[in-house]
Amino acid sequence: MRFEEVLDEVGGFHRFQFVILHILSIPRVILPLNFLLHNFISAVPPHHCALPHLDDRYADHTPQPQLLPHDPDGALSSCRQFPELENFNSSGTGSNGSVPCQYGWTYDRRIFNSTTATEWDLVCDSKHLNQALATFFFMGVMMGAVLFGYLADRFGRKPMLLVSFVSSCVLGVAIAFSSSFLMFAICRTLSGVALTGMSITTLALSIEWTGIKHRTFSGTILSLGWSVGNMLLALLAYLLRDWRHLMLAVTAPCILAIATWWWVPESARWLLVNGRVEEAQRVLQQCAKMNGKTSKLDKETLLKVTINEEPSKDHSYLDLVKTPKLRKISLCSGIVWFAVAFTYYGISFNISGFGLNAYLTQFIYGAIEVPAKVGTYFLLDRIGRRNGQAWSLILCGMLIGPHCHTKRYSSLLTHMIKRNRVWCKAFFHAVCMCVCVFVGYSGVRTGVAVCGKGFSEAAFTIAFLYTAELFPTVIRYKHTTHTHRGRERL
Repeated sequence: MRFEEVLDEVGGFHRFQFVILHILSIPRVILPLNFLLHNFISAVPPHHCALPHLDDRYADHTPQPQLLPHDPDGALSSCRQFPELENFNSSGTGSNGSVPCQYGWTYDRRIFNSTTATEWDLVCDSKHLNQALATFFFMGVMMGAVLFGYLADRFGRKPMLLVSFVSSCVLGVAIAFSSSFLMFAICRTLSGVALTGMSITTLALSIEWTGIKHRTFSGTILSLGWSVGNMLLALLAYLLRDWRHLMLAVTAPCILAIATWWWVPESARWLLVNGRVEEAQRVLQQCAKMNGKTSKLDKETLLKVTINEEPSKDHSYLDLVKTPKLRKISLCSGIVWFAVAFTYYGISFNISGFGLNAYLTQFIYGAIEVPAKVGTYFLLDRIGRRNGQAWSLILCGMLIGPHCHTKRYSSLLTHMIKRNRVWCKAFFHAVCMCVCVFVGYSGVRTGVAVCGKGFSEAAFTIAFLYTAELFPTVIRYKHTTHTHRGRERL
């Protein structure tokens, strides 16, 4: 007897599964609040050298052009100043050259009141430290994938979910009250570890409590939590311009997640795989009762499921490459995840340069994900996982590529038009006209970028569903942690 047949007997996809999905949507909202938080808490506002030796009327965020040297592009320098008041002339060119900022920096606080960059002056020669904060966080994500992957396979999904909730809450408060850059960097890295446990545990629970024919729907519903969190981050960042207050705000939902954890059941599939038949029977009976079914599952029946799931065998990461088929799947899924994460996070961390302010861009980026995911749900079972994965990435690249290399992109499309059949010519010609010709207009450019973001999210949603379905339960967590590490090496 297969576990899918057991799920069908206790109600299949009914009220019990809907409750689980709604509860697991809470941590899915929390994740983007933290994963994309770098866009706001570490933003670098316009700045220039502080000029305390000059009159106070000039020492604001709009200095007179002649008070600071100019960069080669003609803009006022953000990192250099004239050594003394008498060393500049009316043209803004210092007679004795310029020097690095001597008295710190003055920041334009009209958009961001306080960020890590303004808190510890992580600009100019120290700007690499501010940029490294995102790297530290994703290094923590990579380590958390390995750690929680092992612990969740060893001790269960539900206990590790609570550990990730509590750890994320404690570390979020610690980050908000960081007194130094070093403390912030360490806590932010550890926060990445905890949040990864939240990510892969909720994903495994949603898959293991859902039958194969309903996984597309459940995965889509669960992923909508990420989009809600994405839009919520834009609203919170707009209302809370101080990075410490924003950090506390994005940490607060962890308290709600801890409160709802008590209603999350352990994975019955995991319990059977590990030979805990009585506990699995109790959970399945609860499922049947809530779904209005009468469960006739006895221990003997569940023992047969246990035998089929091979509970006594130990599994490791080597199982991902044990057979030629698994080696092929592991390699290809790793490459796909690299492409998916590269495009998604590359777009998500670029919220400037599209003619809109950072808050509105972040909100639109989150809003476009909703129709992308709904469209994925209606199309995925018709066109298949593999075709959906491939075309979402192709269309994303075609829309985003012109923002970097418009001329090269246009010539490439022209070459493809000449070599393809008539229907391909019409398709590529339409894309070329819409993207390459009009990419110079800011409004169209923004629209094209938003559409590209939508296709990148569609690729992300499909990747979660597709790659998780390719592996058996006993090594699914090994694969999940493998792909998480591949993502965070970016």
